[in-house]
Amino acid sequence: MLVIGGSSDIGHAAALRYAERSWQVALAARDTITAQRNADDIKARTGNDVAVHALDILETDRLAAFVDDLPALPDTVISVVGELGDQARAERDIAHAAMVMRTNFEAPSLLLGLFANAFAARGSGTIVGVSSVAGDRGRGSNYVYGAAKAGFSQFLSGLRNRMALTGKVRVVTVKPGFVRTRMTAHLKLPAPLTVTPARVAADIYAAAEESPRDVIYVGRRFWLVMTIIGLIPEALFKRLKL
Repeated sequence: MLVIGGSSDIGHAAALRYAERSWQVALAARDTITAQRNADDIKARTGNDVAVHALDILETDRLAAFVDDLPALPDTVISVVGELGDQARAERDIAHAAMVMRTNFEAPSLLLGLFANAFAARGSGTIVGVSSVAGDRGRGSNYVYGAAKAGFSQFLSGLRNRMALTGKVRVVTVKPGFVRTRMTAHLKLPAPLTVTPARVAADIYAAAEESPRDVIYVGRRFWLVMTIIGLIPEALFKRLKL
């Protein structure tokens, strides 16, 4: 299996989960130093060697070559790429807004589309895209990030529909809520709704490899929370500070 975003906390946890179950694991990341630390940690825990590949996902013109140059096509590819960004900055800095949108939507979508084509040609494969509950409804506090995640979720939905017709490739959408990671370290998160990267990893593995599912919310409470938020009439919703 291959983790795209292997320097992240969730990527580390997902790779460890697979390695503990005797999968051969590889990490791809722009920050190869952190990714290598994660690889070394996984090897120390499991005894399994972990490959690290350099990848700047925003260099979209090089994504096809990245897929083609892999030593072997993985059975499962998991994208945990994400950039929370700063909403206030994104409102006034178009470059920052574009970076958040491209990192969360454009780039991972393009890369997973390439893997889907390769998997379909081979006749098998599983794609896991880690999106976010932030994409379920736009909120004033993070709508640039949320809009990008909404686009990513819809891409995965369409890709799943296309691949299902071939019967060869599975596409799984994972929607975490609050996760305690380096990316959210500066935020005050509600403890009852916050999960660990290890919990996300466990749910990814279960949905992708054990009890196949198409769309999962990490932390079942968040499914209820987002269902309720989705039912709030727009006339009322737009007056809420969320």
